[in-house]
Amino acid sequence: MQRPVSGAGDPIARSCQPAWLATALNANSLRPVEPFVAPATVLVIAALAALIVPAEPLSAIRLLPAIVLPIGVFLSLWFNRGRAFLALVSLTLAYAGYALTWHPDTTTFAGRAVLGGIAIFVPLNVTLILFLPERGISHFRNYRWLLLLVVETLLVAWIASAGLSPLSGVAWQGVLDHWLLRPNPTPLLGRALFASGVALAIGRVYENRSPVEIGLGSALLAFYIACTWHDTPGSFAVFLAAAGLILLLSVLQESHRMAFRDELTGLPGRRILEEQLLGLGPVFTIAMVDVDHFKKFNDTHGHDVGDQVLRMVGARLAEVGGGGRAYRYGGEEFSVLFPDKTLEESLPQLEDLRSAIENYALVARARDRRQSERDDEDRRAKLRRDSPKDLDASARADVEAQSLSVTVSIGVAERNRRLHTSAMVVRAADEALYRAKNAGRNRISR
Repeated sequence: MQRPVSGAGDPIARSCQPAWLATALNANSLRPVEPFVAPATVLVIAALAALIVPAEPLSAIRLLPAIVLPIGVFLSLWFNRGRAFLALVSLTLAYAGYALTWHPDTTTFAGRAVLGGIAIFVPLNVTLILFLPERGISHFRNYRWLLLLVVETLLVAWIASAGLSPLSGVAWQGVLDHWLLRPNPTPLLGRALFASGVALAIGRVYENRSPVEIGLGSALLAFYIACTWHDTPGSFAVFLAAAGLILLLSVLQESHRMAFRDELTGLPGRRILEEQLLGLGPVFTIAMVDVDHFKKFNDTHGHDVGDQVLRMVGARLAEVGGGGRAYRYGGEEFSVLFPDKTLEESLPQLEDLRSAIENYALVARARDRRQSERDDEDRRAKLRRDSPKDLDASARADVEAQSLSVTVSIGVAERNRRLHTSAMVVRAADEALYRAKNAGRNRISR
């Protein structure tokens, strides 16, 4: 019978590879910047295109936003991404206003009204959208957003037609001369809204690297550049199309993340692992990782603390070195895949993971668990019933704040002549995991 190769207190020889090189070679270290790649690429391409496109571009370039924006609206509607949908509709209305007064002249009142309107209302809408959680397209009182967009459109049209009919009047003609609304090249109020929207997007991205959050901020930046170059139709069309394309790609990225990534831990899910297994070469190692006594965490401390344990374990696994890739396999079980690595090459990385999780002090507080008052009272009542005399002040404090010890058991297997398919390697790693459990947990078995 194969015996455990590592456990608590049984160190495995560490790799002599320098730490900085291991970090540079670790693909996981690049994952935080992945959502920024697509928007940055689109902005760079748009900047290069704007330098090439002539001042009076071909009609195909002028109509580029008319192609990109409706596709983005359709995809956001299809994937039920409400915030991206509203931003894309707002950009579409801005393009429609610009197109109706094609190449608006800021020396005319109508051109100033349209440019000022789109430069103020689009960043205003995006800023408001950034304050909202994602609730999809159809939700309670969703008509208020459509009503806002209709009111904004009618207001810009009314202002732009000032002096052309008795209904529009002439009062608006003096309003646009105000220093806040005078386009030079964009109104100061619009620039303030652009800055606040981008700043808010940066704050939201810092909290949650959601592709849509990044897309909204990047699209707002692209639209600001478009408004700055409003007197060059080619540049305006290129950057407006870039704003739509950024949002379109963010919808696709967000939908992909929802389908293939685990929401709780942020790790790729089992579906991605199964796809990766199909493209492996002749050498690879698979480890199955299971949280020890996980059911006790849920039964004793509640499911919120159980989720906290899973997030912590997932965060440690995401830092795996040696070219490893961590996945949420299901429940309290995870997988780590080492492409092009033998078992002996993977063991030091797995031992580092096991040790990091064991030494991590996870503090669970009752107020952080967000459990219902009834659950809290039931737990306290059980403690009083089981040991009414021994429940002193320190014990009560321990109920409110506890440092939990979390360990994992790991089973590992590699492809060889006997285990010649990925399914067989996964099964062998799972069997090794059970051996680690039976040998006392908190160890690695092969």
